[in-house]
Amino acid sequence: MDHHLFEIVACPLCHGKLSFDKERQELICKVDALAFPVRDGIPVLIEHEGRPLTAEEKSV
Repeated sequence: MDHHLFEIVACPLCHGKLSFDKERQELICKVDALAFPVRDGIPVLIEHEGRPLTAEEKSV
């Protein structure tokens, strides 16, 4: 994912900062406990596309 794009994207729910999981190609919102996919380098920041974080992922 483009570094510049990463700097300007925000969570669609809380508008907070997202972290990038390069291995899973997901943007993570710890506040809302959701992971949004990045498909072909494009973040899919749609609420129903976000998957809930597991208990283990929340604690990291």
